[in-house]
Amino acid sequence: MKGDLKTEFLNTIPVLPSQNIARDLDWYQKTLGFHKLFGDDMYAGIQLESLTLHLQWHADTPEDPLLGGSVVRILVNNIHPYFESLVVNGSIGAEKLRLNTPWGTNEFGLYDLNNNAIFFVETI
Repeated sequence: MKGDLKTEFLNTIPVLPSQNIARDLDWYQKTLGFHKLFGDDMYAGIQLESLTLHLQWHADTPEDPLLGGSVVRILVNNIHPYFESLVVNGSIGAEKLRLNTPWGTNEFGLYDLNNNAIFFVETI
């Protein structure tokens, strides 16, 4: 691990399946008072005060890559110590860390035993 620095766990962002992002954005805005942070027809972020949700297009078919599982994004500061500890204990391969993604993050992900995708994300 790098120095004595530790990973700081900040927040979680559930990623909910959507069969129609535009329709669901409208519903969350009108019904619950969320506002759109970003998005397109495939993926969007919404917020209500300190709460954030992401919506991801989901076909709900056997070909869909989620296969019925959910997605959670766990926001962190200083992602490297935690990632390195998971590599050392064999939970994840060293190649899984994605640095400097086009959307401005360092991140890695894995699936739990129920096929839920768990992503750890550091904003850069």
